[in-house]
Amino acid sequence: MLWNLVHFGILSTRRTDLKFVKHPSAAGDRNEAALLAEYRQSGSLDILGRLYEPYMPLVFGLCVKYLKDEAQSKDAVMQIFEQLVEKLRIHQVINFKSWLYTLARNYCLMELRDSGKHQTVSLDDSFVEVQGSSDSQEGELHEGELTLMERCIEKLPEEQRKSIELFYLEQKCYREVADLTGYDINKVKSYIQNGKRNLKICMEKNGGK
Repeated sequence: MLWNLVHFGILSTRRTDLKFVKHPSAAGDRNEAALLAEYRQSGSLDILGRLYEPYMPLVFGLCVKYLKDEAQSKDAVMQIFEQLVEKLRIHQVINFKSWLYTLARNYCLMELRDSGKHQTVSLDDSFVEVQGSSDSQEGELHEGELTLMERCIEKLPEEQRKSIELFYLEQKCYREVADLTGYDINKVKSYIQNGKRNLKICMEKNGGK
């Protein structure tokens, strides 16, 4: 979907020298919540481009931090935009910045896991802390700690494990998790909260952060 980003002025046209450029009409000129609602209704890529453009430097910086490669990070910015095309049509997003941060972070984590290059990876406290947020201080997770986290996830009760994996790793909303698992939506919220708490306890008990 590179052509979409170029068409809407988000990236330069030279694929080998991608640069972030100023969109003539940034998301700041309209209420973000209104843009989210309008995109959800219309699916207009112009609206999505206006919404995403102000956050692209932040997403790029986050990807560089995780992936340690500028070219791969530029590709990640485009891939994340592609995910937004579908996800923002079905997700009820309240805080776009925090939601986008989590989406971008999890995208990078999955890329590192798939490539086997996660010698050092940052994991936001919001994944393991009950009261965590996307603005909280990040801790460094090394390969052994990532393995520990994965093992701790596997040890969670089935309801908690499924809910955690769908909600965080696959970026499903509460309703989607409920629909996919058959769990009551209030139970889903409880499973996620309890799962995060149990995950944190398991990691601390076994020497993780």
